[in-house]
Amino acid sequence: MRSQANPRLMLMILSAVFAFLYIPISVLFALSFNEGGLPTAWTGFSTKWYGELFANQEIMGAALNTLIVAVVSTILATILGTLLAIGVELRRRKGRFLETIIFAPMIIPDIVLAIALLSFFSLLNVTMGLHTVIVSHVVFNLAFVCSVVRARLKTFDWSIVEASADLGASTPMTLWRVVLPVMLPAVIAGSLLAFTLSVDEFIIAFFTAGAGRASITLPMQIFAMIRFGVTPEINALATIVMTLSVIALALSQRLNRGGLPGQ
Repeated sequence: MRSQANPRLMLMILSAVFAFLYIPISVLFALSFNEGGLPTAWTGFSTKWYGELFANQEIMGAALNTLIVAVVSTILATILGTLLAIGVELRRRKGRFLETIIFAPMIIPDIVLAIALLSFFSLLNVTMGLHTVIVSHVVFNLAFVCSVVRARLKTFDWSIVEASADLGASTPMTLWRVVLPVMLPAVIAGSLLAFTLSVDEFIIAFFTAGAGRASITLPMQIFAMIRFGVTPEINALATIVMTLSVIALALSQRLNRGGLPGQ
């Protein structure tokens, strides 16, 4: 009896947790298709709020800024994070003291990192704008890319690197033809994770964007809009962002478990 009760209890707890997490998201998703746009009454199915969303120039401008920040910061964070992961993994064979410093941005609260970056840019008299948001997101995403790639490198056979060197390959050639193909699924997974985090990130962008609409990102725009109440456009926008984030995270997890799709 006891052995049967435990799985049932765990199933009930798991169901309650998933209900707590996903029922509000499901309500948000449903309300984005509510014709009347009221959060208290369903008046019929409609996709008109998505049309109004794409017709809103302020939202589209913020979405473009977010896309620019996410793409550029993801590319930079992926390149630097991959190289950092290789260096840390090689260094791990001699010591671990660098890991705490490298992975600190993952555990430091966002508000602390945001204030630190703001103070750093102010100290250097850097004019705030989209470029400072990109640099800040690179700093934020670097540790995440590095950790994902390192997870792949833990099973890497370093003897093939030595074999490549013995066969006369240069270090850049070995990195490009031997190491990178093995790491590629993790590199793609890390880049997808970095892209998702960059799209969703608000606090760091809020502190480092400066004044003016030219550097407002999508999360900042949503925050500005909900201060006057949640509108159907926000429900539609949140649904789109959530869907893209889930897809990117699912692809990241799929690639990080071992290989590209179809392999």
